[in-house]
Amino acid sequence: MNKMMPIPIGIEFYKQMVSEGYYYIDKTLLIRDLLMHKNTVTLFTRPRRFGKTLAQTMLKTFFEKEIFPDGTIADNSVYFHGKKIMESGEEYLKHMGQYPVIFLSLKTAKQPTYEMAYESLKIIISKEFIRHRYILDGEILLPVQKRCYNSFIEQTAGMLEYATSLQFLSECLEQYHNKKTIILIDEYDVPLENAYFNGFYGQMVFFVRSLFESALKTNESLKLAVITGCLRISRESIFTGLNNLEVISVLNEGYSEYFGFTQSEVDTFLETYGISYKKDEVKRWYDGYVFGSTEVYNPWSVINYIKDTVYKNTKFPKPYWSNTSSNSIVRELIENADAITRDELEELVDGGTIEKPVHEDITYEDIYASQDNLWNFLFFTGYLKSVDRKFKSDTICLVLKIPNREIRSIYKNKVTEWFDDKIKANDFTKLVTAFETGNCNMISDIITEQLMETISFYDYKEDYYHGFLAGLLKHNKKYVVKSNRESGLGRYDLIMKTHRIRQGKAIIIELKIAENINGLEKGCTRALEKIEKFHYDRALLAEGYTDIAKYGICFYKKECLALKF
Repeated sequence: MNKMMPIPIGIEFYKQMVSEGYYYIDKTLLIRDLLMHKNTVTLFTRPRRFGKTLAQTMLKTFFEKEIFPDGTIADNSVYFHGKKIMESGEEYLKHMGQYPVIFLSLKTAKQPTYEMAYESLKIIISKEFIRHRYILDGEILLPVQKRCYNSFIEQTAGMLEYATSLQFLSECLEQYHNKKTIILIDEYDVPLENAYFNGFYGQMVFFVRSLFESALKTNESLKLAVITGCLRISRESIFTGLNNLEVISVLNEGYSEYFGFTQSEVDTFLETYGISYKKDEVKRWYDGYVFGSTEVYNPWSVINYIKDTVYKNTKFPKPYWSNTSSNSIVRELIENADAITRDELEELVDGGTIEKPVHEDITYEDIYASQDNLWNFLFFTGYLKSVDRKFKSDTICLVLKIPNREIRSIYKNKVTEWFDDKIKANDFTKLVTAFETGNCNMISDIITEQLMETISFYDYKEDYYHGFLAGLLKHNKKYVVKSNRESGLGRYDLIMKTHRIRQGKAIIIELKIAENINGLEKGCTRALEKIEKFHYDRALLAEGYTDIAKYGICFYKKECLALKF
């Protein structure tokens, strides 16, 4: 392979992306659109790993009048040579390098206690004061301002001071530069999400609300602000009274192409690295998100897939996005699912759709208040996409679908984990006893009952039922469970056998699927005939087992019937 631009795995800083020659998909016209719309505060909500931090660092690089410790001013225009923004006209380019910028990423405020989270926020804020400490030189700031400023550098300021710190820093920067300040806050909802799951939500909401209100609502030194996160958080009154706020969620048409990769961008990316033949596979696995009416790919997954493919680290697509967090919200949905929710999950995993009312201002406290809230959370965080909208009884409803195979694999893996844990927690001694005693009615009833309580993958067909039954039986302490081994003239489905051979017992189980409910008995008969025809007992007899039971089990959807030879 010829030497090509390095592929940017995990590169979140725009300057590094450009200066080190990484492959960059140009999103610089985001700058033009922000200036064109002239909103004072813009909140972008997008799923994780969709380029929010890279966008924020790009905005910082463009707008900031960056002053080095020695007093020299950086020429950041070099990072935009050849980029789309340079063709947008003087109306927009005149803003380049003209403003003091406050940049905060709150992603490190993910701590187990409020005290640790608050200390983490103090460090984040203090570092920004240190970055701008050049304004302490000379006589522009008053002595009282310098004392207050130094208290943030030394982290001796009190909670009230930290709650209004961004407003204070904005005022000092405007006073020094004679220009209003731009504030960029990345991952603003990480402290709130973390606080909710660690039990100090109220305390964190109070502090973040005070911090944001002073910086964004009552700040005369503010030029514009851009905030990014996964969820719109409004009911906690973090943005109370902020009438200059525009929220751009995944439902909005505007700015839709600036987070995630469009089809043409992915096509060019694949072509650049000589793997255009992978186009269909990439589309099946990583496309399918819809922002406004624009369909986009998951950028994190596409970048990882291309790198692994180019450097031959894998021959198959992987669920890269699933490895970036615990996906605990999917597990919560599955664990708390009632019969209706189980049916909806099955419909989704089978490629179908469900219809739910949309609540854009869902909060972490609201997630488990209702199943609808949980579906909304999954939608706004990227685990579902909207394929249609309807207006019913004064309520906007979304038709939701799983975006692609990658996300589908997350649901399937979480269902499998839940099922395994559920089986471990239950005692299936009665099922094993029923096989030992030949109680076919009990076998049928127990398996059917378990099918009714779990979540099926219809596309697995016989493989699904095979895995399901093996899962029910594998944790018993009396029998070893074997599956799909060669025996006689073919491969049996399942065999259970005791560790002891002499005075031991073996059980052969063959599975079939019926086309309708009336075909269950016929399916069992066909299964038993196959056991005999292909002599599945031959290997067991050769081992020395003499007590061998044979069962034919047939399934239709969530109904099961067992017959014994």
